[in-house]
Amino acid sequence: MSNNSAVCPDGGEIGRAQAAQAEACGIPPHTDMNPILLKPTGTFGSQVVLNGKPWKTLSAQDYYKHFDFFLESVLDSYARLSETYDFVIIEGAGSITELNLKDFDLVNLGLAARLHAPCILVADIDRGGVFASIIGTFHLLDGREAPLVKSFLVNRFRGDRTLFSDGVPILEDKTGRPCLGVFPFLGDVRLDPEDSVSLEDHAAPQCAASNELHGRSRVAIVRFPHISNFTDFRLLPDAVYVTQPTAGQFDTIILPRTKSTIEDLLWMRAQGLDQWLRSQFETGSRLIGICGGYQMLGECISDSYNVESPVLEAPGLGFLPAKTHLMKGKLTRTVSARTVSGLRFDAYEIHMGITALKGMVKPFAILEDGVEDGVRTGRVTGTYLHGALENRAVLEELLGHSLQESSVFAKDAAYDRLAGWFAEHVNHKVLKSQYGI
Repeated sequence: MSNNSAVCPDGGEIGRAQAAQAEACGIPPHTDMNPILLKPTGTFGSQVVLNGKPWKTLSAQDYYKHFDFFLESVLDSYARLSETYDFVIIEGAGSITELNLKDFDLVNLGLAARLHAPCILVADIDRGGVFASIIGTFHLLDGREAPLVKSFLVNRFRGDRTLFSDGVPILEDKTGRPCLGVFPFLGDVRLDPEDSVSLEDHAAPQCAASNELHGRSRVAIVRFPHISNFTDFRLLPDAVYVTQPTAGQFDTIILPRTKSTIEDLLWMRAQGLDQWLRSQFETGSRLIGICGGYQMLGECISDSYNVESPVLEAPGLGFLPAKTHLMKGKLTRTVSARTVSGLRFDAYEIHMGITALKGMVKPFAILEDGVEDGVRTGRVTGTYLHGALENRAVLEELLGHSLQESSVFAKDAAYDRLAGWFAEHVNHKVLKSQYGI
């Protein structure tokens, strides 16, 4: 379940975490790697993306009614992957002992049991209670499940690991399983975030009246209740996320993608952020809207099919001469484009809206097939192209200045460091004896 998604080469949509894992393995992402993606929409529950395409929007109760159908789809995806790859790693969601949901489990031990897949129990010691968590979990496994969970590991350990030297044998004795390793907390490796929980450390303090934020460009990003695809901003690690009017002047304010555009637009007005945005703009701020944020910057948004909310229409913020109609079908595709100034970049589209522009306006970018995307007028830019701001040259052009080197990082270097961290701390004998790796 996540509103941070990615588009595969075939145009299908999967969760960002699964796409990042494929990228780390050096293989192209595929919809079989995430056959079911749940995207919370707010009012209507969650949109179910099945095999890369929107299927239905369901409440939790209705979702479980389709268990048999979903299970068949998941097993089909696994079968196709297992024909192609030597190893298929299945990432469980939630706890492996959610007793009240066992009859409908297709994302954890329920699936592992059907596939006879050996499992690893991962415990987060940073949350506390690791002994009760690990030992208690093993005691809740039934006779079919217990043999599958062949080891456990302790993750996110802070401080002196020698203080836990007696902990491992205690856990091994109580569970009858070997420890796969004790892994230290690794806090300075930047990876694409899986969901909005990762934004909690980026909130804008009310004392942000200072015109210097860590000596870098002053960038604010509106944190919508249904924010999604904020991996667009990985080159802006010092940007702050705002949920209410904030003191101080920002150079640039970004309206990101949202899974519920009209609802989040109404939320902006309730928070007074619409007037704050207007005030910031009038005193010099640049505005950038991506996808839903682009739609909000226009004159109005209509949702006559109720694809996102029960509200049929809402006036936009009025910064762009644009009107958007939300449609039943979703456009998902990867594209190559260039800005009007000639900067080339790769991006992807993932939206359900069609935006019509009035008058002679300059586009933000031009796709390879000649189709124009978005609009750029004065200090306001709107685009449907996710990933454009992940291109350093494009981002610098929009911000109007160069980025500091510390803002730019290579994903491959982060993946390599993470792999080295795992190799250093894993018990290789247990990994080979229990999992054949």
